[in-house]
Amino acid sequence: MRVYTIGFTKKSAADFFSAIRKSGVKRVVDVRLNNVSQLAGFSKRDDLRYFLSEICEVEYVQLPALAPTQEMLDAYKKRKGDWLTYERAFLDLMKERDIKETIQRDLINDSCLLCSEDKPEHCHRRLIAEYLCDQWGDIEIIHIS
Repeated sequence: MRVYTIGFTKKSAADFFSAIRKSGVKRVVDVRLNNVSQLAGFSKRDDLRYFLSEICEVEYVQLPALAPTQEMLDAYKKRKGDWLTYERAFLDLMKERDIKETIQRDLINDSCLLCSEDKPEHCHRRLIAEYLCDQWGDIEIIHIS
């Protein structure tokens, strides 16, 4: 099983869609809490669904179960919280939501987890991929730059 991740920040539309197309993913799984008012116009939910289909022939799926809570996101982003505290809270949330059982493996296989952060190191998309790898085993994680 393979899972890809990508963030759209600091990417032009051309770079973003080229990277998706070249990766060979089947679908993009949107794991953002807020996906309708992003700064990059091409990343808004409805526009993104259209562009992915038309430009890349890739399916778009939104999975709110893989998004952080607003409170969690605000504590980290707006109140400049500690990454390790955010990471622990997010992983606890994934356990609480029982994503290892409730998320379909076929939906994740050869899919790309999408969030806004440009790098995966401090993004919950990386945490999701690593958590599922720990729970399901045998997952190759590929971060698209």
